[in-house]
Amino acid sequence: MEPLITLVAVTAVLLAAGAAGAQRLRPWPVAVRGGLAAMFTLTGVVHFVAKREELIAMVPPALPAPALLVTITGVLELAGAIGLLWHRTAPWAAGGLAALLVAMFPANVHAALAGTSTPLLPRTAMQLVFLAATVAVVAHHARTRRAGGDQPGFRPWRAPSTSEAVGAATVAAQAVQGAGTPEPAAGRESRSDARRPRAY
Repeated sequence: MEPLITLVAVTAVLLAAGAAGAQRLRPWPVAVRGGLAAMFTLTGVVHFVAKREELIAMVPPALPAPALLVTITGVLELAGAIGLLWHRTAPWAAGGLAALLVAMFPANVHAALAGTSTPLLPRTAMQLVFLAATVAVVAHHARTRRAGGDQPGFRPWRAPSTSEAVGAATVAAQAVQGAGTPEPAAGRESRSDARRPRAY
């Protein structure tokens, strides 16, 4: 239950900070990434302290080296949490963590059926929430890429209308014509006089 509380609480705090004026936290994917990063930091750390023995016991007997598997998954969760914090690596980190959630689900089923963990239905519901959050980050990135940019406020390019094109061409022609028109001699002389030092 602690991971779910962490995900929801941190996401809500970041959304509130964005609504209060923190521009970088205003887009919802940023808040979700922050919540996921906090959650996977928590779950990754407990692979090495506190609940390590419990996690080793959750590994199905058919899999070899349970302690090594717990260590590897802990490292991957911490690496994914770090990757979520940078927008360029966030979709890759979210995709990797989604795959990791699916790969680790049999261990959750084994622990639930053995009675050593959260019952199966609540555990499955929580895993679906975690999976939905990671997939949402990946899906948002994919939609943004198809739109042509990943910056807040980005608007895809559109072809100029006929009136805009005619207006731009008119302005350009006037600028060229003005540049090629010789300056009157009176104007040159008056500027020359202005540059001469005056005798007082």
